[in-house]
Amino acid sequence: MNPLVAHRKRIWLYALAALVVAFLVLPVLIVVPMSFSDSRFLDFPPPAWSLRWYRRFFDSSEWSGALGVSLKLAASTVLLAVPLGTAAAYAIHSSRTRVGRLTHILLLLPMMVPHIILAIGIFYFFVKLELLGKFAGIAVAHTMLALPFVVVTVLAGLRSFDMSQEQVARSMGCTRWKAFMWVTLPQIRASVLSGALFAFVTSLDEVVVSLFIAAGDNTTITKVMFGSLRDEIDPTIATVSTLLIGCSFVLVLLGMLSARRPAG
Repeated sequence: MNPLVAHRKRIWLYALAALVVAFLVLPVLIVVPMSFSDSRFLDFPPPAWSLRWYRRFFDSSEWSGALGVSLKLAASTVLLAVPLGTAAAYAIHSSRTRVGRLTHILLLLPMMVPHIILAIGIFYFFVKLELLGKFAGIAVAHTMLALPFVVVTVLAGLRSFDMSQEQVARSMGCTRWKAFMWVTLPQIRASVLSGALFAFVTSLDEVVVSLFIAAGDNTTITKVMFGSLRDEIDPTIATVSTLLIGCSFVLVLLGMLSARRPAG
């Protein structure tokens, strides 16, 4: 008896999958055309096509400046979260003690605790340290939120990696650092790149914590978007959303291409 079910008997499953994908993708496909609308309001389909909202975005120091701040914060978050998360994941994977398991749980707490609670705690902590509105403070907060994603993805890569290869390198004279850099890291590169992508997107998309601690010249694009949605809605929001979607798509594409490249 053939255990495989014929394709025609799984049409309902394909249809359900198509509906789920459409539910997830259609909002994106609607936002992009609205960003090219000539209308003063958010209309779909657009009554006429124009680049007026893109011109408004790039001519506005508030919008373009906030996007620049968000991109710099996202890059800084990657630079901080990826080394720290990779080191933590390696330590957790190598440890067989209760301390390692406890560390794993503690590092995942920012993923499990509601962001509004984290935001309130970070706000009062930063008040004491005089870090409110400071770029370094926001970068540290975003790193804390992105760290669990890096730890989870790198741990997944380490668990599929044969650690005996690193042990062989160490037995032949390599230090632990060199064995990790030359043997382990190239083989878990895809997981590290995925963690970096998650860290970048987490920082770029963060709004709750940014509402509490971002201010002045270090206001993020998500905070400006939130204020615009609260005060007045126009297609500039669709323009910003389209730019962020494009940025995320390019990052995912680059990550996929890098992961497929064979380790040198």
